[in-house]
Amino acid sequence: MEVEGQSSDHQNQDAAPQMSKGLRRALIVLNCVLMALGNTGGPLLLRLYFRSGGKRQWLSSWLETGGWPFIFLPLLITYLHRRRRCQLRPGNRNPTKLFFITPRLILACAFLGVLTGVDDFLYAYGLDFLPVSTSSLLISTQLAFTAFFAFLIVKQKFTPYSINSVALLTVGAVIQGLHVSSDRPDNVTRGQYYLGFILTLGAAALYGLILPLVELMYSKSKQAITYTLVMEMQLVMGFFATAFCTVGMLVNKDFQAIPREARHFQLGEFRYYVVLVWNAVFWQFFFLGTVGVIFCVNTLLAGILIAVFIPVTEVLGVVFFKENFSSEKGVALGLSLWGLASYSYGEYRQEKDKKDKATPSNQVA
Repeated sequence: MEVEGQSSDHQNQDAAPQMSKGLRRALIVLNCVLMALGNTGGPLLLRLYFRSGGKRQWLSSWLETGGWPFIFLPLLITYLHRRRRCQLRPGNRNPTKLFFITPRLILACAFLGVLTGVDDFLYAYGLDFLPVSTSSLLISTQLAFTAFFAFLIVKQKFTPYSINSVALLTVGAVIQGLHVSSDRPDNVTRGQYYLGFILTLGAAALYGLILPLVELMYSKSKQAITYTLVMEMQLVMGFFATAFCTVGMLVNKDFQAIPREARHFQLGEFRYYVVLVWNAVFWQFFFLGTVGVIFCVNTLLAGILIAVFIPVTEVLGVVFFKENFSSEKGVALGLSLWGLASYSYGEYRQEKDKKDKATPSNQVA
């Protein structure tokens, strides 16, 4: 499992054995860190935007994927690294490939990108009308949708540990969401509240479908999937998701409203633009980390990590926004960590069983 794609099958065979185990672990850690940063920082900055006077749903949805050009930086680094390796190979005259994505994959990524853009809008619109705990409850149902669609689409195999993990994370979110001190915000009408409820639930279901579709795209790609190719695919998905939201912004005249909204932003005009930029950066961390986790492990782990960080985000909300930390939030956080530990232990047991089964055959050989 490589960071860079190679120009020939022979090179793939040479490189993979040297870096497969260590690189795989490094990529898992890297992408989990990216998910942690994006899955907590993104919602917090989006919440800061709305709390400080922001009101543009299309703009906030655009920010969730608008940071896609940042992926050009790691792609440039990997390209220069590939080029240097090719130059050092004696007798190698093959030009270094600039990109590995094929037209077939571009079409698939474009479709998933548009779905992601729809999901961004549903989530951003719903978050504007719902209290934090209710929004977290609805988003946490994404794990159940992810598990269901993963079973149907990519034939995800479940173990007692993964089932226990899904159950714990779901129960923790339900406890957190059902014990809300004030359900409907004062400035939100009943109709807006129910609309936010439906849209946020729809966002959870849609992204629960997108995750296994990404894994299916990997398996049906008909070419070697490397981490460089994964970044290229995420760049294309981010572009089309942003293009979809850009159309919404043009129709809603959000571009003209940005300077006016910045002048009335409670934190000041300069900080308004700082919030927008970092919002885009952190959400890009989330999406790149998510597709990376699917590439390195599977869809189910990506769904579990998303659910785990929901109560963590609530704790950070207590720290940064001085929100109340209820006993329900503490229980939800504990159950989330327990669920992640259950899944991790199940993966450890599976790997250990594989090694134990492989040992006798290796000794005979």
